[in-house]
Amino acid sequence: MHLKRGRLGTPRAAGTAGVVFAVLMATTIILVRTALPSGGGGDEIDVTGAQLNAVQTALELLPFAGIAFLWFMGAVREQAGEGEDRFVSTVFLGSGLIFAAILFVSGAAAGTVLDESQNDATFGRHFAYTLLTTYAMRMAAVFILTASTIARRLGALPRPLVAFGLLAGLTLLVVGSSVPWSELVFPAWALVVSLHILRGRRAGPQSATPT
Repeated sequence: MHLKRGRLGTPRAAGTAGVVFAVLMATTIILVRTALPSGGGGDEIDVTGAQLNAVQTALELLPFAGIAFLWFMGAVREQAGEGEDRFVSTVFLGSGLIFAAILFVSGAAAGTVLDESQNDATFGRHFAYTLLTTYAMRMAAVFILTASTIARRLGALPRPLVAFGLLAGLTLLVVGSSVPWSELVFPAWALVVSLHILRGRRAGPQSATPT
């Protein structure tokens, strides 16, 4: 019994990290979209002080968002339990790890915005923007689709949430960066899933009766 109680603590903390990830990721996307609405490409782009401050704030939040995402990924996998499909779970883990890696790389590239004296600042802005809004979101789409597939097969999530996940994943996969602000679909999905996990963990101990 003591082992089970100790085991339940980590997923609940990870579910909380999912909420943190959703908030930080949404804030980062909003700051980047506001500071560099067109990706910061082109020599005619003049980054103002307010835009630099926005990018600086986004870069400070990005590492914490990536760390929280790893915990959230563990929470989602915990929902599947031991019945997860190895093939689908491999794609799930791979897409999640690649997303986290791209997130950190895009943050490093965006650092060029903070030093306008660098000759490759314009390239760095466009490169970071493309990584975040295109490639990272494509991996996020695969992550959502595989997580929803696992949840549908095992009944780990309610059907409306599975349907929302499939719709969100297809939106990010097909639409991508062509529709501004569509990236917010990912943190929105993560927030809903995390709240569901937290509610399930909170209701679990209450519904359990001692024998």
